[in-house]
Amino acid sequence: MDLEAGGAQGTEPRPYFFLSYAHTPRNDPKDKDPNLWVERFYRDLCAHVLQLTSLPAGVPAGFLDQQMQPGEGWQERLSESLAYCRVFVPLYSPRYFLSEQCGREWYAFSSRAVHYQAARSGSSQMSGIVPALWVPVPPRQLPQPAERLQFNHATFGDDYADEGFYGLIKLRYLRDQYERAVYLLAKRIVKVAEATRMPEGDPHQDYASVPSAFGPPGQARRMDISVLACSRSDLPPDRSPHFYGPAQRDWNPYHPKSSRPLTDHAVDLVRNLDYQVRVGEFEAEAERLLGSDRPTAPGLLLLDRWALDAPHRRALVRRLSEGHRPWISVMIPWNRDDPDSGRRESALRAVAEEALEPRAEREAGHRSHSGGVPTLEAFSQELPDAVKAAERHYAAHAETFPPAGGGGIPRLLLDGVGYGSSSASAPPVHSNGHDKGDAGDGEAPEGEDSSNDREP
Repeated sequence: MDLEAGGAQGTEPRPYFFLSYAHTPRNDPKDKDPNLWVERFYRDLCAHVLQLTSLPAGVPAGFLDQQMQPGEGWQERLSESLAYCRVFVPLYSPRYFLSEQCGREWYAFSSRAVHYQAARSGSSQMSGIVPALWVPVPPRQLPQPAERLQFNHATFGDDYADEGFYGLIKLRYLRDQYERAVYLLAKRIVKVAEATRMPEGDPHQDYASVPSAFGPPGQARRMDISVLACSRSDLPPDRSPHFYGPAQRDWNPYHPKSSRPLTDHAVDLVRNLDYQVRVGEFEAEAERLLGSDRPTAPGLLLLDRWALDAPHRRALVRRLSEGHRPWISVMIPWNRDDPDSGRRESALRAVAEEALEPRAEREAGHRSHSGGVPTLEAFSQELPDAVKAAERHYAAHAETFPPAGGGGIPRLLLDGVGYGSSSASAPPVHSNGHDKGDAGDGEAPEGEDSSNDREP
């Protein structure tokens, strides 16, 4: 659907971009609203986007929460705007990455790109996110989702890189630089919108249940993702090979709707929750995950019920369940359109229930219903809860174990062994950008704060 035709079918007008920002509080109730400067910037940006596009009358160039009317359902309006906007523009500031609401907005939008990747085999990485700098944020304060975006400070000018939009808008002598930077940002938004054609999200999602993309500031969080599945070389006789590949990590239970392994999809979702991820096959990692040493991270197990035909795999799952390791959440994907699973549903459910039976106890850790998670969308909705439960149990139980031998875990690229903030196929991240060229759809300048008076 062409988003420039928003509102033509009786829906609310669909914004071209969504401006996400952290509200600055008043020091005194009598003070002028400090967020008026953001609104001034937003109006200027909208004016340029309107000139650079063919948006028809009545279709807003952008969305800003200041423009919602009293009494309007703000959660519903936010969900719709995040589902339909073509570009997401986070306005970086120190407050931004401390805001749970901003983190929710980021996660809701970025999930659309993850689902786009799942549906299109071989499609290039895309984010649809165009960061803008309001107030300088040191690279060390950026959470993983923001750190992974490429950006170039100098693209919009050195003054912008040094001051950010707040400094440019407040300092009179930088008026020309402000106008130039806003115009270049508008051009970037339009370029990204036309290049990515971001698919629509779910306008009816429960915004209150959307997780934040930002973890605790200054903390590097880790998550183990392991998979226990069949490969094409060890399938049960009555199982189709279409859902499998040479390795267990190639398992794609939601084929043909999904064109990529489920592990890759899960990695992207977990990384969007501000985790470094290590991926492995449960059989190969069993001694590390189920041993007596202190666990090094919470975990997520993706379980193929067909793999439980093998007695040794059933024994591993039973060992996990009986060992009281609630920091390893268990998810059981199942494709309700898979005819093989439909024919053997009762047997598959029974064997999973038997292996996971100890997990039915209270506080035994998150586990999907033994009937499985029937769609990719349902899997994506359940995953944040599974991750949250694993993190909570890890924090409660990890310290009861004796210290593990050896040193810390190195920060490596995601290769099935080490933790990393990006996959091996992802482009490199440039934390200060001054020596890099065009940075693509994740471009964002950074700078230092400055202030002076200039009326909006």
